[in-house]
Amino acid sequence: MTQLIADAVGQAWANFLESVALYLPRILATLSIVIVGWVIAALLCVFTRWTLRWLRFDALSERIGLAAALRSADLSPASVLAGSVVFWLVFLGFLLSGIDVLGLTALQGLVAGFGQFVPRLLVALAILAVGFVVANFAWRATLLAAVNARMSSPRLLSSAVRSLILVLAVAMALEQIAVAQTVVLTAFAIAFGAVMIGLAIAFGIGGGGLARRFLERQFPERPESNPDRVSHL
Repeated sequence: MTQLIADAVGQAWANFLESVALYLPRILATLSIVIVGWVIAALLCVFTRWTLRWLRFDALSERIGLAAALRSADLSPASVLAGSVVFWLVFLGFLLSGIDVLGLTALQGLVAGFGQFVPRLLVALAILAVGFVVANFAWRATLLAAVNARMSSPRLLSSAVRSLILVLAVAMALEQIAVAQTVVLTAFAIAFGAVMIGLAIAFGIGGGGLARRFLERQFPERPESNPDRVSHL
């Protein structure tokens, strides 16, 4: 009995040492990939921040209103935020590559999935950036036009236009990265339809007289012709 226990324990240790000898080189390779990846990601982060500052990207973000939005969200300046995004994208790529070296069946395919996700993420970020710029431009243009037209509540109108554009940009970005596509599209359709119906009802109740006068000016009534009246030559 004692010999059987000793043989079982010896076999278990032999299997353990064999597994360690098999996976130790892979673990060391993974650690080296992760360390090198962290160094490369940090260098690219510093390079990205330096390049954007040299291109005066922070000043551009200040002019288009991006810097104010980042400050209101308690985020870093645009150049620092862009550098952080580059760092994490590069570091995650190296980290997943190191995990893939381990050869674990459950984690295989992560690198391929990450490689397919990164382009979609970059497109989504570009959509958000363009949407923010367009929303700010539309906000200023709407505010200026509403003030010149002496409309009531010009800031409310311009803010509503900017919010609609931002919601549209966020929905497009989420659809691009395939995050709950059905939920996002359904929620956007419901919200957009509700806003349009609310505006139509509000305009119909509060601006009925204005709409009637506008239609009367555009489509004046024509006098009806008398069919019994005979024209003289």
